[in-house]
Amino acid sequence: MKLATLAAVAAAIAFCQPAAAQTPKPGVEKLYIFNCGEGSAPDQSRWSTGVNVGKPIDFSDNCYLIKHARGWFLWDTGVVDAIADRAGGQPGENGGIGWKRPKKLAAQIEEIGIKPADVKFMAVSHTHPDHAGNIELFPQAMIYVQKAEYDWPLPLNLGRFKPEHPVTKLEGDYDVFGDGSIVLLSTPGHTPGHQSLLVKLPKTGALVLSGDAVHFGDNWENRRVPSFNFDVVKSAASLKRIEEVLAKEKATLWINHDKAQSATLKYSPAFYE
Repeated sequence: MKLATLAAVAAAIAFCQPAAAQTPKPGVEKLYIFNCGEGSAPDQSRWSTGVNVGKPIDFSDNCYLIKHARGWFLWDTGVVDAIADRAGGQPGENGGIGWKRPKKLAAQIEEIGIKPADVKFMAVSHTHPDHAGNIELFPQAMIYVQKAEYDWPLPLNLGRFKPEHPVTKLEGDYDVFGDGSIVLLSTPGHTPGHQSLLVKLPKTGALVLSGDAVHFGDNWENRRVPSFNFDVVKSAASLKRIEEVLAKEKATLWINHDKAQSATLKYSPAFYE
């Protein structure tokens, strides 16, 4: 009788416990977009060889903070926050992009009630300065990066990451939390270890965040690859790969530098679910 009574009490206690306390909700909960830079360049044909020669072009530069049941995950970090303190921003050199930073990444994160130290996981599409400028705002966050990118030396044989920064070096696709909600896609070509990101939101659905596998909508529609990419052949193959993922996952492509598309998106403190 005593055993039966104890079992009944235990069952009653379990029944009264909130379901969320027993089984944490899996997957992605929400996604914020931050303005991580505004750029301009004098000649669009730098990115689309022979097309729109001499036509100026403006660029967006976004960062994406994703709340997962297991913690905050940051995708790309934009141009360095210090540009926000420079009058006139950072001028472009030799036909490259000039950048302005209306608001610092750290400030935008704090606006939604968290701190950079709360970001436990992160990845960058690649190590160009407009995507990796603020990695060390998050010195304790685990960074996921393709080994080919990590090992790619800067001029003077310098590394692209601080050796003390926690890192997981990848060789191909990687499911960050093992539930299919945040998957790094190996899309090399723009740089040796470029990667894109597949995110599955509960209401918005699946998204592919491009990094620089593609720079703007016109290049995507015509499957153009910049001639200055590290490997043009691999770049073209990566576009095909993205096309296949979009079809399989019924996903939407968000092109990081496409200012026209970015203007249609809602930025933090608004978010996508």
